[in-house]
Amino acid sequence: LLCPTFFSHLPSVQPDMYPGNCWAFKGSQGYLVVRLSMKIYPTAFTLEHIPKTLSPTGNITSAPRNFSVYGLDDEYQEEGKLLGEYVYDQEGEPLQMFPVMEKNEDAFQIVELRIFSNWGHAEYTCLYRFRVHGKPAE
Repeated sequence: LLCPTFFSHLPSVQPDMYPGNCWAFKGSQGYLVVRLSMKIYPTAFTLEHIPKTLSPTGNITSAPRNFSVYGLDDEYQEEGKLLGEYVYDQEGEPLQMFPVMEKNEDAFQIVELRIFSNWGHAEYTCLYRFRVHGKPAE
């Protein structure tokens, strides 16, 4: 796990998993761009949400559902290199790891998480934690 050098104040990159202590955004679509402390060859991503047992409502409809991850050459790049498309399973473990799906020879310092849908919450989506795993570039 490589720590971001900015946005470290966002709940989505902190180890806290208390209900409501998340990065919440309006609707079901949003994105997060993270600059890592160094260039890496990404190997996997981890997405985390609180379990239903910790949710005050007993459900986690605000959890991300469909998402993709891209490697970017700079934070202003509009279309990065697709590293994978995934589904967070609301019935699965709170912490879920997703391997890089698209063959890639490039190292990246900037990674973009794009969330396309949640599990049914009409007002907002909550991202509790997003992590990038990889091997440091030489």
